[in-house]
Amino acid sequence: MTTSTQTLTPEAALTWLQRWDAQQATYFTDREERFEVICDVVEHVLDRPDPLIVDLGVGPGSLATRLLQRLPGARVVGADMDPLLLGLAERAYGGDRFRTVRVDLRTDGWLDALELDRAPDAFVSTTALHWLDRPALMRLLTTASSALVPGGVVVDGDHLYDGARSLDELTRVLADRAADRAGRVEGEDWRAWWDAVPAAPELAALRDARARVDLAHDVHDLPSTADYLQAMRDGGCSQVGQVWQVGDDRVVVGLR
Repeated sequence: MTTSTQTLTPEAALTWLQRWDAQQATYFTDREERFEVICDVVEHVLDRPDPLIVDLGVGPGSLATRLLQRLPGARVVGADMDPLLLGLAERAYGGDRFRTVRVDLRTDGWLDALELDRAPDAFVSTTALHWLDRPALMRLLTTASSALVPGGVVVDGDHLYDGARSLDELTRVLADRAADRAGRVEGEDWRAWWDAVPAAPELAALRDARARVDLAHDVHDLPSTADYLQAMRDGGCSQVGQVWQVGDDRVVVGLR
C-alpha cells in the first residue's frame, strides 16, 4: 500500500478494526468459529513452519491477523480493491509478516501483481468471494489452485448456496434460527460503521483514495458451492469438499 496514512496511528487503525469486528458480529454469531476452522485447516494441512499464505479479499485483515497469531512463522499477503480497508489493515498489522496489495481479483493479472517470492502454500478467504460473478469466481479459484505448491490448500469461508431455491432458503432460515438461539449481538452494524467514516479526520487520505476507485460489484450470476469445488478441481486440487457448515455459512477446501 502506498496511500498516505500519516495522520492514522496504528492505535487508531486498530480501534477502527475492532469496531469492524464488533459490527460483523451483529450479523452472524459463528464468525469466530469459522475463523478457527479456517486456521485449523491451514495449520493441519501445511507441514512447514513458515508458510506463505495469500488472503483473497483480505479487507481489513480480520482473517489474516488470526492466521498470523495461530502460525507464528507464517507470512500473509492480502489482496483486495478497497484502499480504505487495506490502509487500516496495513497500518494496524503491517510489517515483515503481513503486507497488502491493491488489485482487482477479477483481472487476469492479479497473481503477478502480488509479486510473490515463491509459490504460496495456501490461499484463504472469508466473506469476500461471494461478491464475484460465477465466471470471475471460477477463474480466480482455478488460478489460485494451480499456483499452489504440491501439498498446498485453498480454504474459503463464506455464505454459499447449492442453487436449489428451496434448499437455499432452508439454509438461510437455519442460519437465522442458530443466531437466535446463540443470542444476536446488538450494536453498530455495517452501515453505521461506514456512516461514521466521513466524520473521522484520521481517515481522510484513505477516504480520498477510496473515492477514486470503482468498487462496484453487483452479482448477476451467483456461483454455487459446486462451482467453488469444480474450480479448485480445474486448478489441480486432487481432493475438494465442504468441511464445515452452519446454515448458509460454509467452509470449503481444496487440497493440491
